[in-house]
Amino acid sequence: MIRRLYRPQRRHMYTLLLLCISGTLASSPALADAFTFSTGNPDGLIATLSRAPAGGQTETADDFILSQPTQLTSARFIGLIPTGAPLGNITQVEIEFYHVFPGDSANPPSGRVPTRENSPGDVEIDAATRDSADGSLSYTASTLSPSFSALNSVVNGINPIPGQFTGGEGPVTGQEVAIDVTFTNPVTLPADHYFFRPELLLSDGNFLLLSAARPIVPPGTPFSPDLQTWIRNDNLAPDWLRVGSDITNQGPFNAAFSLAGNTVPEPGSLSLLGAALACLAGFGARRLRNRPGTRGE
Repeated sequence: MIRRLYRPQRRHMYTLLLLCISGTLASSPALADAFTFSTGNPDGLIATLSRAPAGGQTETADDFILSQPTQLTSARFIGLIPTGAPLGNITQVEIEFYHVFPGDSANPPSGRVPTRENSPGDVEIDAATRDSADGSLSYTASTLSPSFSALNSVVNGINPIPGQFTGGEGPVTGQEVAIDVTFTNPVTLPADHYFFRPELLLSDGNFLLLSAARPIVPPGTPFSPDLQTWIRNDNLAPDWLRVGSDITNQGPFNAAFSLAGNTVPEPGSLSLLGAALACLAGFGARRLRNRPGTRGE
């Protein structure tokens, strides 16, 4: 005798299947969502040197938060190069990421700066460094304005205590450029609080990273706690100074940058999806066994 499922039985099995899948997926976080973050547009308050090691390194870094594991695929940062300089003068772009102190740091610190609380760590997250020199990132540069001014700047006045306060080096004007970066090897980071540090090398002149509003305003992405921009040069490393609170007694400031990528599914999410697919496979197998001509009694 051929056994067949009658309509009430089929309805019952469909209901069980839907409950199985919907319950599984409802208990799972999103498998992958687009991630974007921005501090917003430059506000013209300050511009700070951020120069790659080949030119005598000076680093400017600002913070962001990842609420879940994330794969970063691109970034943008905005700053000044000398007025009229061709974009071809840009010879290198390097991106680094830092944990918040005391991560990756000697603790207690050296005492050469007013504080290390909420600063970047001593050293970068090695696996997250990306550099155009080794092909781990590519970049394009575009001019946003042929002339853009910042009310203050920090280029050379980066000193340990007691000489940390200089007031800044005054107004600066240059060509406003955006550097759009693609990570050819995406950067994957767990949920945490980080600092983003972009550097640029010119064949002639300096790149100064522009500030953005603090607190962040649209089109930026507000978050809390929003720390501030820190800076150091070879003379100060591994320590850092706060651009606003230590050097200029203005601000504090954010830096003008953005990040994009995708969240990374947690292992539990994949397991739950697997359970849902197993439900579907089991249901399909049961239907096949009960099709006419596939099972006799």
